[in-house]
Amino acid sequence: MKRIIYCLAILGITLVGCNPMEDIYDGLDSSEEPIVGNDVYTLTSDDYDELELDFGSFNSIEDAKTILPSFLANKYPFWGQGSSVLVGYQLYVGNAEGVSDLTSSEVYQLSNSDYASTGSDAFGFYPNVDATTKIPDVLASQVTSPTEGQIVLAKYKQYFENPVVGLANLVEYNFAGSFEGWAIVEESGTGAAWTSLPGYVQGNGFQIGANVEWLVSPTIDLTGESNLKFQIAHAIKYANDLSLLKILVSTDYTGDVGAATWDEITLATPPGVDTLDPSEDYDFSAYDGQTINVAFKYESTDSDAGRWRIANLAIKTLGATGETNAKGEYFMYTGGSWEAMDGVYYLSSADYDSMGTGSGQPGQYNNFSSSLSPNNYLPTFLNLTFPYAQEDEELIVIYDYFSSSTGAQRRGNLYTVTGGEFLAYESTISTTLQFGFDNGVWVPDNTIRYTLADSDYDAIVAALSATYPAATTSMANYGNMDRRAGNAAEWTNPMVLEAVNVVLDIIAPNAAEEQKYVVTIEVYNGSNTTEDFAVIKMDGVWVYQN
Repeated sequence: MKRIIYCLAILGITLVGCNPMEDIYDGLDSSEEPIVGNDVYTLTSDDYDELELDFGSFNSIEDAKTILPSFLANKYPFWGQGSSVLVGYQLYVGNAEGVSDLTSSEVYQLSNSDYASTGSDAFGFYPNVDATTKIPDVLASQVTSPTEGQIVLAKYKQYFENPVVGLANLVEYNFAGSFEGWAIVEESGTGAAWTSLPGYVQGNGFQIGANVEWLVSPTIDLTGESNLKFQIAHAIKYANDLSLLKILVSTDYTGDVGAATWDEITLATPPGVDTLDPSEDYDFSAYDGQTINVAFKYESTDSDAGRWRIANLAIKTLGATGETNAKGEYFMYTGGSWEAMDGVYYLSSADYDSMGTGSGQPGQYNNFSSSLSPNNYLPTFLNLTFPYAQEDEELIVIYDYFSSSTGAQRRGNLYTVTGGEFLAYESTISTTLQFGFDNGVWVPDNTIRYTLADSDYDAIVAALSATYPAATTSMANYGNMDRRAGNAAEWTNPMVLEAVNVVLDIIAPNAAEEQKYVVTIEVYNGSNTTEDFAVIKMDGVWVYQN
């Protein structure tokens, strides 16, 4: 209560000061009696984001010991010597066997020529085609010098229904959570204008002032193609001068944007403002049969910084068209050939859509994220998709994940049928780590806090009654220690330490060397209150901490 009254007194004084918050802080910092706090705190998802721990866990106990002190310093800025916090956190103990091999494997995206080589005249497999039997031949011709045990994720498209003749995407870039291999080229200024976000790439110079920054595509080979069309889905807001935002095409780009010749594309259909609206199918036949690069050139000034969002880009030609499912399968090179891997499932675009396509649902951008946990969806999805899975059956599920700090990535987990339902392998465990505030900093601390119970007072009386008859008689009568100096029943500090040794030798007989305790004892010093005594085990005996 004394500490609370002290803080209230400071607050009362500051009401008449000219700089009240500064007075409070200065008073607390310089106080000879700092705030001594004790808390139990469990890290939240926001905390992991703040600590830039994108996987929501620590890789080791040592990492937690290193990272958490500064976090606690910000969270408890006015706590002083003797304070302690027990922090609950997630500790990474490792993925299930084989998962990391799958998430880090190579990826091969089937091309239009690959589909053609399997007998398809479309830009994907027809509904009745078994892609698993076709893909090994594609990999055999496209993956050079494979090694035994090499794993490849083959991504492909499969039509839901037989396609019809019309415009079909020859080249397609979907910028949801990925730059799709496009390169950022800084022409002038500082800061990052182009960023990757969950549903699009965005050019924005609002906070960086005058700047020119390009986003340039990989080389696009249109050899043998004709009657091409171009389409983009984008939105522009806050731009006063639209000429600062350009879509450009070059046939002689070799890595230097300034040395290349660029043609500007002028679209008739205006972009959306807050919605990512598609443009018309722009006549792109000027680039039939050529090798090109496409670029988005973003320019901002000190007074004009538009926000340009681009969801996707497609170069089209006449061919089969229809709705497709973006799928993937894992193959391993073994015994001289590519074989489909059993027990692995890669989520398709249709799978994400089945979990909801609205805002904040997996089907919106076909991925999961820190705010969209796969654990909230995948067990139900698997139970519905594989209703006849048998007890103890295992399946590794690989999925796309968007991280605000690292962008698009693949993650996965092992799911096992237990009690008739798919349960995820726990790659993290919940654990705790205690910290104490010592000499101005938070340090890992093994201190255990313990409050004496009635049985502890009884044990002290039984053990010390012959040595301290007056003090133990008073304890037996009142259930506390008399701490009045000079009183016949007084418990001095050395006597208290003996009593603490009695209790701790009972409740913690196997305590490790240098284990610390803070023992809370009921005392009488003119009024009934409590007192804390900090001890440490040294050479097998409990002594007061320095």
